[in-house]
Amino acid sequence: MSSLNLDDFTDLIERPDGGIRRDAEARRERQIVPPGSLGRLDELGEWLAAAQSAVPVRPVERPRVVLFAGDHGVAELGVSARTAGSAGELVREVLEGGRPVSVLARRLGVPVRIVDMALDCDPEALPANVVRHRVRRGSGRIDIEDALTPEEAEAAFLAGVAVADEEADSGTDLVVLGDVSVGGTTVAGVLVAALCGVDASVVTGRGGQAIDDLAWMRKCAAIRDALRRARPVLGDQLQLLAAVGGADIAAMTGFLLQSAVRKLPVVLDGVVAAACALVGQRIAFRAPDWWLAAHDSGEPGQAKALDRMALEPLLTHGVTVGEGAGGLLALPLVQAAAALAAELPEKPKESEEPGRAEEPGRAEEPEGAEESQGPGQPEGPGQPQGAGQPQGAGQPHGPGEPGRVEESQGLGKPQGPGEPGGPGAL
Repeated sequence: MSSLNLDDFTDLIERPDGGIRRDAEARRERQIVPPGSLGRLDELGEWLAAAQSAVPVRPVERPRVVLFAGDHGVAELGVSARTAGSAGELVREVLEGGRPVSVLARRLGVPVRIVDMALDCDPEALPANVVRHRVRRGSGRIDIEDALTPEEAEAAFLAGVAVADEEADSGTDLVVLGDVSVGGTTVAGVLVAALCGVDASVVTGRGGQAIDDLAWMRKCAAIRDALRRARPVLGDQLQLLAAVGGADIAAMTGFLLQSAVRKLPVVLDGVVAAACALVGQRIAFRAPDWWLAAHDSGEPGQAKALDRMALEPLLTHGVTVGEGAGGLLALPLVQAAAALAAELPEKPKESEEPGRAEEPGRAEEPEGAEESQGPGQPEGPGQPQGAGQPQGAGQPHGPGEPGRVEESQGLGKPQGPGEPGGPGAL
């Protein structure tokens, strides 16, 4: 029997501060650029302010990429363009700087952390800080057997929780979450299909390195078979992760939930992160309020998961490579939203009611003119034309008459010929 109570996350996770978000929206209303003219950047800035409980929003200065790595036994069925058990090679390429995420991270100055949970390689082949959380070597073939034992699933989940705590304690202010895996998109498809109640064909995509039609059919069949094993345990998410998940999948789910507990915003990269987020939503329904969807990779399973969580991707570039690359592409948008929300100046206060200071003078001018002339009296020499002139044909207005009040409020009364329009008139 597991000692881990997932229901605790429902009580521990709060929504981002709604009052702070309203304050951020009010501040945005006062800025010189009209609200809505920056599109989704307005929404992003307000979301960040609520997540940080700060108005104005603080800049995102210490982001980090966190990648969970693992090999999945289902890859033995030929469902991936990569060889089963080769995720360790991808990890080494990331560490050596040869993968897209490495290039983008260098360009943006963002550190990358890799957490080995179930790579099918010798631990000595990788740095100690990468392998220290490893639960097992590879995950089981989910079409015929459990991916993990219950104990391994709990250990992997708790490892993800520990990594989230480490990041929050170190001062990380935003995480781009991704995976380095072989067979991971197949596992993600099973989880999304099971939690959304759809058939295998609805969620089966081509993977990070596109597969041909024959491999797609094998992948669809593997997801279908694993779904039969997933449905009986849908009521217990830890059992679900043990049956058809994997150590990296369980760790990512724990990481997402604990990040929400610690109020650490997370940007989701790709279908695997989206599937883990969907499991997390089933555990704690408020958790998705702390997550952003970086991009639309074109994977049908990702689209289904994000739709279920009401998360709209920031970018649509068709980036399928995974490994956090799409998440890093979205990061500058998030940083730009924070900078605009914090640094755009507010409108000068006097410009909010431009005609108020001059309204008394406008009212006094015609009154004084009419006192000396009377209604309809010819204008005297040197008097500005139209100073006491009637506003409409044959409709003179006396002082304090309703037509004058409407004019001073700028409700659209036509001006007399030659009358100077004050700042508050239309």
